[in-house]
Amino acid sequence: MPKIVDPGARRRAVADAVLRVIGREGVEGASLRNVAEEAGLAIGSVRHYFRDHDELLLFTMRELSTRIDGRVRAHVDRLLDPAARDERPAQVEELIGEFLALDEERRQEAVLWMAFCGAARIRPELRACALEMETGLRDLLARVLRGAQEAGALPADLNVDLECLRLSALLDGLNLRAMLEPEYVTPEAQRAVLRRHLEGLRAR
Repeated sequence: MPKIVDPGARRRAVADAVLRVIGREGVEGASLRNVAEEAGLAIGSVRHYFRDHDELLLFTMRELSTRIDGRVRAHVDRLLDPAARDERPAQVEELIGEFLALDEERRQEAVLWMAFCGAARIRPELRACALEMETGLRDLLARVLRGAQEAGALPADLNVDLECLRLSALLDGLNLRAMLEPEYVTPEAQRAVLRRHLEGLRAR
């Protein structure tokens, strides 16, 4: 009896192989041949599930975003719970911390995301996806900050759009420095910088 293959599971398994290759060699190293070898498949098998190399990279980029989104949604649900009002400052910090390299999983995600964004500068098919996801991050931050404003935890005159840009730039900068200087920009240091930034917003 022929083996039944779940196409969705196989596509995700190939995406995992792409992420491993990119983590070691960057986007440039994620050729179909290298990905197929990493996944333990023939190139023809990879082509069966992905029309071309661009589709493979886009699917993998979105798969990475989906993984992060799954964790973030759990934090959002807790923030929306009226009973958790007193815990919101800590919950906001934990939510935003999902975008920082605070453990090995998130450190690897940050490396991968920066690799994709670097490639997106010269690859239009990746740039549209990267911009869509960056917009999604800023929208999430705006939702969190406006919710804090409505709850009276942030000044009513706070320029939310400007602060979202400032906060997203802070996250990018911390991740970049953590990649280059992990002994200096430790998880504890990243948390301290984020906490100081959020405290500064509340003190305005």
